[in-house]
Amino acid sequence: MNERIIVGLDIGTTKICTVIGEVANDGVLDIIGEGTVPSDGLRKGVVVNLERTIASVRQSILAAQRMAGVEVTHAWVGVAGSHLRAFTSHGMAAIRRGLEITPPDVERTIENAKAVPMESNMEVIHVIPQEYVVDGNDGIKDPIGMSGVRLEVDVHVIAGAQGPLQNLRRCARDAGAEVEGMVIQALASGLAVLDTSEQEVTTLLIDIGGGTTDVGVFRRGTLTHSAVIPLGGDHITQDISQLLRIPPDEAERVKKRYGVAVPDLADRDVVLEVANPNFTASLTTFELAQVIRPRVIEILDLVKQNIEQRMGALELLAGNVVITGGASMMVGLDQVALERFRLPVRIGKPHGFSGLTDVVASPAHSTAVGLVRYGMQHGSTLPVSTNSRQRSSSTNTVTTTNDSNLIDRVRVFLKDFF
Repeated sequence: MNERIIVGLDIGTTKICTVIGEVANDGVLDIIGEGTVPSDGLRKGVVVNLERTIASVRQSILAAQRMAGVEVTHAWVGVAGSHLRAFTSHGMAAIRRGLEITPPDVERTIENAKAVPMESNMEVIHVIPQEYVVDGNDGIKDPIGMSGVRLEVDVHVIAGAQGPLQNLRRCARDAGAEVEGMVIQALASGLAVLDTSEQEVTTLLIDIGGGTTDVGVFRRGTLTHSAVIPLGGDHITQDISQLLRIPPDEAERVKKRYGVAVPDLADRDVVLEVANPNFTASLTTFELAQVIRPRVIEILDLVKQNIEQRMGALELLAGNVVITGGASMMVGLDQVALERFRLPVRIGKPHGFSGLTDVVASPAHSTAVGLVRYGMQHGSTLPVSTNSRQRSSSTNTVTTTNDSNLIDRVRVFLKDFF
């Protein structure tokens, strides 16, 4: 029996999570390793201290390696931060009369769509085709083999600043893992948590992390809009810390244990007494919820504002909302989202895999699991022997095939995004 090893590395503001996946010949994903450690050295998704981040990444990778029994040499890395830029561009190419559309025609059309002015310090991360138009006929997913004289395409382009991206690569490489590819967190999380019905309509995905909130609008399973809101769960912690005049670590503990987003869900009889260096602060969980709720509303309203400025009224655009990320586990957050969006809301957890389901089936693991899924779709791996408990450490590399047939590569590229 052979299997393939794929690694997802989520380098976040609050935590760093490594997930190791094993893909059997029948395509089933088995999660075999996980390592999560506190993050030290990032602010709002961007590395601000290389040495501390490298040390945390190394700890996370080592923990996952010990659990899986393999050595991590390559990984797919998640990207967040306000340095990301996303836009939709249109491209067109002429087709010689009487000839069918070929893979080079599709690639030429996409290249024309990408040919837009961009700041010199920006690096393209994703180019995601939305739909194709052949001689004015739109809604085409795969135009290869069709006849026409004009091919058009809309693409969603996502770019990031070279400095932050290079710092992420440096952190992963110095921790022992070459970067196989970089994936924005909204896209990775969507691959992990959206179910079949949500992939058939337009769904708003909100990934609330520690330093940022990543936003993705998926139309029929394809990412059509993405954004990063520079607020997250850490800002709720800061509010609590300032109110009670306690260290952020203690405020985080209070938030996780007693915090709810809807005051009516809090137990009014529970009184918290939190000691700080000068005095003991006392408040009820109801009062704590009154501190938390405004910040949650602010984050969700900024998400709604971003989408409506770019795409129009959210209630007319999307059919439902899926919220994930570590901060989404706060009790009552989905109720606040229902009030603000007036759409069906659910908390999204990774699904569709076996193995360590009790460990990674949590909103906090959405990005890391989604990175593994992205690697399944966009990378190829060497087989690893399972004849012994200790798997080979030299064959878990994910490498992109450069010599595959052109038409096969383009068809797979189109299939992945539709």
